[in-house]
Amino acid sequence: MIRTEQLTKSFGERTLWRDVDLTVPSGRMLALVGSSGSGKTTLLNCLGLLEQPSSGGIFHGEKNLTRLSAGGRRRFRRTHLGYLFQNYALMDNATITENLDVARRDRRLQAQALERVGLSGRERERVHRMSGGEQQRIALARVIVKRSSLVLADEPTGALDEENGRMVIGTLRQMADEGCAVVVATHNEDVRDACDEVFDVHTQHLAAAV
Repeated sequence: MIRTEQLTKSFGERTLWRDVDLTVPSGRMLALVGSSGSGKTTLLNCLGLLEQPSSGGIFHGEKNLTRLSAGGRRRFRRTHLGYLFQNYALMDNATITENLDVARRDRRLQAQALERVGLSGRERERVHRMSGGEQQRIALARVIVKRSSLVLADEPTGALDEENGRMVIGTLRQMADEGCAVVVATHNEDVRDACDEVFDVHTQHLAAAV
């Protein structure tokens, strides 16, 4: 579970969002929506402890993550967080296996994850030879292998074709159904509709997904 209390982020005199109160329980999936520049990715990065909010608190269970030291933030990300970046954040010159080893060196789990994303048997291929859709599948397999309690995804279908997009949406939904708290920043209506709730970062309106 991830929760925010009166979370605010400002850059100089510009305030992206103010006093955001959100709760994403385990087993639920939340979409962050809003126009470009509204602060979806910034909010996601704050939840992932990659950026600091200007004020307010972020809680994982009863622990206030905003009070963690730099080392504590690294340990939290390593232990609890799976992040699906928009640019995939893979090691281009490494093999699929070497990229998955960053999350967990467990060949059985890796094989299961690759089968789940449709890349079974391709462990020795190098990432730079693969398409964008295939690279996103590797990034998703890495999140699966890590078995995180919190999964954050930044525009995970933004550069994908329809087939790859459906696979990513379905996998994130399945991860939530298996007990993860999942937060997705998206413009995609299919992603939004797969979520349990939708938070408009610009208007700060929270609603159930239709």
